[in-house]
Amino acid sequence: MPKYLWQVNYSPAGAQGLLEQGGSTRKAAITEMVESVGGTVEAFYFAFGTDDLYVIGDVPDEVAAAALSVRTAASGGATSRTVPLLTAEQLDAAVAKDVSYRPPGA
Repeated sequence: MPKYLWQVNYSPAGAQGLLEQGGSTRKAAITEMVESVGGTVEAFYFAFGTDDLYVIGDVPDEVAAAALSVRTAASGGATSRTVPLLTAEQLDAAVAKDVSYRPPGA
């Protein structure tokens, strides 16, 4: 199953929800959301700085990942960036592929 990193930032309304309900409630809700599309959550960390939350998990395909992204954006409580993650073996397979490429100006 493809693995993704979700970088999440809460809106003021989303941050207010965290103040009222706490982090454990939010973790349970996000885990339930990911599981609802057939996925699993591997790691879940709140942070401060550039992003408010990092989630790593697996979902069946790009359509499931897009569904999560659209639902998150539509909620108004947070925005997220979805980053596909590759294993070392997947990168090995990628660099082994024969690719025809001509750099600009060549």
